[in-house]
Parts: sequence; structure tokens; C-alpha cells
Amino acid sequence: MSTITIYHNARCSKSRQTLQLLKDNGVEPNVVEYLKTPLSGLTIKSILTKLGITAHQLMRVKEAEYKELAIDPATHSEAQLIEFLVATPKLIERPIVVNGDKAAIGRPPEQVLDIL
Repeated sequence: MSTITIYHNARCSKSRQTLQLLKDNGVEPNVVEYLKTPLSGLTIKSILTKLGITAHQLMRVKEAEYKELAIDPATHSEAQLIEFLVATPKLIERPIVVNGDKAAIGRPPEQVLDIL
């Protein structure tokens, strides 16, 4: 079993490109379709630590759900922002590749090569 995990959305072209890039580089990652298997708050916190970013920086701010939920990093705590990500996984930027204590967002896909 691979120690590399990709948090993947098969409907996303960047996610598909990143998965293919990993395979082209000899990596058969664990694939977690996070829309089908939502992430826990602990998993999101761990990913944020590995990425070195805040919960708001992991959010897809152009999604309709972002506006509908009236998310405002100035008035919501980090814990509240993580709860939004748990409850509405569509808000999570994708794809995320984790390798041990390192992680990268595949935008562009080549960015994940830095952590292999």
C-alpha cells in the first residue's frame, strides 16, 4: 500500500491530471474521493499543518456554497472554518497530495512533484 494519498475529485480536471502525473512518475497513491468519504476535522487539521496554510486558504471561495454560507474569515474562527470544510467538502481546494509529513495542492499538477 502506498504511503502517498491523493484527496481526489474525479470530476475535476486538475485532480485527474494530478492523479495521472503521479502514476506517470511510478506512484500508485491511495485515492480518497473526499466528496464520497468526507474528511474529519482531525484529518483536515493535519492536512492544513502539512500544507502550512489556514482553513480559509484551503477553501474554494468561488463555490456557490461559500457565498450561501456567508463565510467570513474575519468573523469565523479557524475551528469554525474547519467545520465548514467538514460539513461542505465541496469547499475543499483540490487535489491535495500527502506524502508523510508533506502535502501539496495540485494547482498546477506539477506542484505535487516537490513532495515525492
